Amino acid sequence: MEKSNQAENKILILGVGNLILGDEGIGIHAIKYLEGQDLGKNIDLLDGGTGGFHMLSVMEDYKTLIMIDATIDSKEEGSISLIEPKFASDFPKALSSHDIGLRDLVETATLLGHMPKIYLITVSVKDISEVRMTLSENVKKSLPEVAQLVKSILAKINE
Repeated sequence: MEKSNQAENKILILGVGNLILGDEGIGIHAIKYLEGQDLGKNIDLLDGGTGGFHMLSVMEDYKTLIMIDATIDSKEEGSISLIEPKFASDFPKALSSHDIGLRDLVETATLLGHMPKIYLITVSVKDISEVRMTLSENVKKSLPEVAQLVKSILAKINE
């Protein structure tokens, strides 16, 4: 009983991505950027790598999940979007290279009754084929705005 009470108050900020594919690692870079921010109590930051089913056990410990990931879409590189997916089908069709793993994860969490409230922040990227561990200039410039969006979501949750 105590664990579920704790879960109701805990928020996970999860960055997903692949650091060796440049902009595809924006979620992980965002987590590193947020580590220096004052986000309040009961907030956990996690580098989720490329996602996957090992995240199921993590998800059940949280009522709210703020996920940060790259997406390949027609928007300008570095553009930021926010959606609140309730089902796997609500995720953008063009998330980055680990798209299928995240959709499967959400579907499984829903079936098991461990689906937290999700806020999905996506950053538009263009090229995820170049092997490099740095972000392009346009995507790097999005980090302060991503951090501000995270803070506004946290403020909304705490109202």
